[in-house]
Amino acid sequence: MAFFKKFGEKLKNLFSTRKIDESFFEDLEDTLIEGDLGARLTEEITQALRKKAKEEKATSDDLQVLMKSLLSPYLKTLDPKVASDDLTVFMMLGVNGVGKTTTIAKLSKLYSGRGARVLLAAADTFRAAAVDQLEIHAERLGMRIVKQKTGSDPGAVVFDAITSARAQGEDLIFVDTAGRMHNKENLLKELGKIDKVIKAKGIKEENYYRFLVIDATTGQNGLSQAMLFNQVVPLSGIILTKYDSLAKGGALVQIGRMLDIPIAFVCTGEGYDDIRPFDKEEFLNALVGLN
Repeated sequence: MAFFKKFGEKLKNLFSTRKIDESFFEDLEDTLIEGDLGARLTEEITQALRKKAKEEKATSDDLQVLMKSLLSPYLKTLDPKVASDDLTVFMMLGVNGVGKTTTIAKLSKLYSGRGARVLLAAADTFRAAAVDQLEIHAERLGMRIVKQKTGSDPGAVVFDAITSARAQGEDLIFVDTAGRMHNKENLLKELGKIDKVIKAKGIKEENYYRFLVIDATTGQNGLSQAMLFNQVVPLSGIILTKYDSLAKGGALVQIGRMLDIPIAFVCTGEGYDDIRPFDKEEFLNALVGLN
């Protein structure tokens, strides 16, 4: 497995070659903090492992399995469903440069392959390049797109998209949104307005998903992004790009621990088919060096 291989191997070597003593736990703490698990979570894990090692005379294998079980509750998965009798909306969020628009194209192909009739809404109206990029994907995938001129009200684009999708009998709308504006406050205000439009147009909560796209290589910065966006638009799930280049992985655990947001999909390449559901067991085994 390619992602965070070095980190997993470092933990594996630590567990398999070292005597379980105080020096071991000190090195374990350093390793976990380096892996972006954060000081507080690292302390919780090492204290639990210390207790088990003392009370049960646990082996290193026992401690690895325990570590996995301690991390497991913080990681949840999400399998978003498209309603069979109503319109579903995926609002796609994320800072510029994380691969948000390409992720929309991948998901569009995935759900179209499952039988959904897909419409794309170009609500990142502040960058002409963003609209152009989404339009190229729409043409390649043979999907409709709703757009307006650069600088238009993003909420108006979404309003038109929902109206149009209902008229055409489409099942799923992917809403592309801005990732950067002149300042953070304006960006968050615009995202909040789009959220209100979607709700005002009668999209049911169970058919409305807010996904944050995060570059998996950004580590702790991904947690900061999740906290910021979640303040304005309560996030339904996380989608990770560049998952095959993930170096550490601990930030994903922190997102789950602090915000209780599940991980839905991971992207592993540039092709339209390079997306798959997040595999929790695979991730945890790699993280703690069990594979």
